[in-house]
Amino acid sequence: MTSERKAAMTAFLSAAGWGDATHHPLPGDASTRRYIRLERDDQRAMLMDAPAAAEAPICPPDAGPQDRAALGYNAVARLAGSNLTAFAGLADALCERGFSAPTVLASDTQSGFLLLEDLGDDLIARLLPGDLHEGTLYAKAVDVLAAIYRSSFPDAVERDGEAWPLLAYDATALMAEADLFLDWFLDKHAGAAPDAAARDHWREIWTRAFERLDHCAPGLVLRDFHAENLIYLPEREGEGEIGLLDFQDALIGHPAYDLVSLIEDARRNVERKLAVPLKARFVEKAGIEDVAGFDSAYAVLGAQRNAKILGIFVRLAVRDGKARYLDLLPRVARHFVADLQHPALMPLHMWMKSHAPQVFAEAHK
Repeated sequence: MTSERKAAMTAFLSAAGWGDATHHPLPGDASTRRYIRLERDDQRAMLMDAPAAAEAPICPPDAGPQDRAALGYNAVARLAGSNLTAFAGLADALCERGFSAPTVLASDTQSGFLLLEDLGDDLIARLLPGDLHEGTLYAKAVDVLAAIYRSSFPDAVERDGEAWPLLAYDATALMAEADLFLDWFLDKHAGAAPDAAARDHWREIWTRAFERLDHCAPGLVLRDFHAENLIYLPEREGEGEIGLLDFQDALIGHPAYDLVSLIEDARRNVERKLAVPLKARFVEKAGIEDVAGFDSAYAVLGAQRNAKILGIFVRLAVRDGKARYLDLLPRVARHFVADLQHPALMPLHMWMKSHAPQVFAEAHK
């Protein structure tokens, strides 16, 4: 941290009344954000430090595919990057609707600082296996997803006089994420970059697959809903029992995406026998009428998400020097291969056999 950044942080905390707090930095994650737990007397809070210039530009609401491509990956995939209006505005909107996002205690989104309610350390991923029942906790998480889907959200959220639009999780964003598999897993990890014809065929297959996402009303998709981003809060009631940590990249899209993220977890093995009842529970509580269509969309988004994660984990290892993410590849590959068994993904399955057999080998490690 530069001396200028440290001085800005000190000024922010002093203005918020936390200038005398003890600082306990938390381990870093895959993002450019930094978290510091603050303690004073018997009180705790969390500081989010996200320097504004740390990442590529965000997506303007009216930008077309070519404009987004010129701006870079954050704009193409519609990621918030270091924009704290997204996090703070969404946190406010979720809290207003009864969900347990961290309450924003103080904010300076222009400078890149948020002071947040500290929801504690009881991540679902840390509680399992243990005394708590996996099926019970995951059912509670599914109920939160269904409640979020049933809730209405504005076209944009606001904080500190700035607005953050809730854009569509469109085919451009989905395709860019899927392409990470080609550019990083296949090219940089497997050493088998596809030629132009294979890449064109890949995109044709995905374009048709994404059409299966149009047969369900869209809702808020948090995009990173899994056990390491969920806090168990047993002292709260209803949907408030599950705390939400990572949602700044939320878009409006198909509700199966977050369900896939929860069940096909890249970092832990969810009990296999839970997948069917958890999907059925979501369909019932979310009021989904086209069950077969939802199942197809679940498979498509499962394959898309797992293709993306295979690419991201290799990128984190190769570009960012975080080699530990390579250890997670076999689990993600197994999820990916399982998704490919759905009839809706037969063309993609055949493409993978022809152009990316390495993913099947990875799944058997």
